[in-house]
Amino acid sequence: MIVLGIDPGLANTGYGVVARRGGRLVALDGGVVQTHPAVSVEQRLGELHDALTTLLLEHAPTAVALETLYFGQNVRTAFAVGQARGVAMLCAGQHGVECFSYTPQQVKGAVCGNGRAPKDQVARMVTALLALPEVPFADHASDALAVAICHANHAPLALSVAAAAAAAT
Repeated sequence: MIVLGIDPGLANTGYGVVARRGGRLVALDGGVVQTHPAVSVEQRLGELHDALTTLLLEHAPTAVALETLYFGQNVRTAFAVGQARGVAMLCAGQHGVECFSYTPQQVKGAVCGNGRAPKDQVARMVTALLALPEVPFADHASDALAVAICHANHAPLALSVAAAAAAAT
């Protein structure tokens, strides 16, 4: 199983690629796709599409895991995140890869055991769980790796629950 985790944003979209190998999770890639605010929104979304398409082709993930839209105080930011999330889903759909969404609380709970964990704790746990030599350089990258970890750990459980439910009927 290879999971592309995405922490969507127009200015900064974090990505993290995680694989399950021999019962352990390993990081294959991680970073941030940045777009410049002086460029038009449609061009920025096009840049994001190109970068995510490259990641999908390079890593051939079996799933894309996205953090859900968190609607805070800033509506403009929420719209920009929604647009970036839509581009990520479009890219996945174009490559036949299924998308899964997780709330920030689900991601933090899966990685830290606490749905209200602070960002620095998430980054430290991502580093420990993936045996990284150092904490990821950007919050967006560690958040995206956390989303990928969340899905990688959640998917086998969801499959076994679905199989049990199907067997019971």
